[in-house]
Amino acid sequence: MRALVNNAGIGVNAPVEVFAIDEWRRLFEVNFFGHIAVIQTLLPALILNKGRVVNISSVGGKIAMATYGPYAGTKFALEAVSDALRREVEPLGVKVIVVEPAAVTTEMLGRVAVTGERITSGMTTEQRGRYAPLMHSIISQAEAAIPKGVPAEEAGRVIADAITSKRPRTRYTVGREAALLPLLAILPDRMLDRILAAALRPHFPKESK
Repeated sequence: MRALVNNAGIGVNAPVEVFAIDEWRRLFEVNFFGHIAVIQTLLPALILNKGRVVNISSVGGKIAMATYGPYAGTKFALEAVSDALRREVEPLGVKVIVVEPAAVTTEMLGRVAVTGERITSGMTTEQRGRYAPLMHSIISQAEAAIPKGVPAEEAGRVIADAITSKRPRTRYTVGREAALLPLLAILPDRMLDRILAAALRPHFPKESK
């Protein structure tokens, strides 16, 4: 065992208030705890062979936009564990690498509308009054990003480099947005809030603007 690539994941957009607690648990089971279970199982072999762990995170592991709380929560957790693991096992000869893609043209990106509509339809009337325009804007923004998404082949090349490079970096980004968005994280919170809100505003239904 020379390399472990952790790439399982479920994408979902939902306001924190409306995402059922059982759904939170399921999301973390797949996007986070599943990764940990695989790492714990295979780490002895990786240590023996001086291998490496490649965790596929997301730009959502750096910045959590509105309705990205559940998904980003799993990715923030994966980023934190990857940092801790790297500091634990690098002295043992194992490298831990995180790959952070932005929008990649995969089925996950294309399912935003379907999952978003499912979440919205499951809201109470009061919740729809609060969040339906926001969900509409998130779906619209995601659909607009599909033609601009990074081809899956490009993401694959980055992952291959992380696996094969003799001196891999601790983090790789995929796509221009993935390289730029984390830089925004150094801004004051309120300023970042305004920037993200401004990027979302053109996608709101006209009557909600």
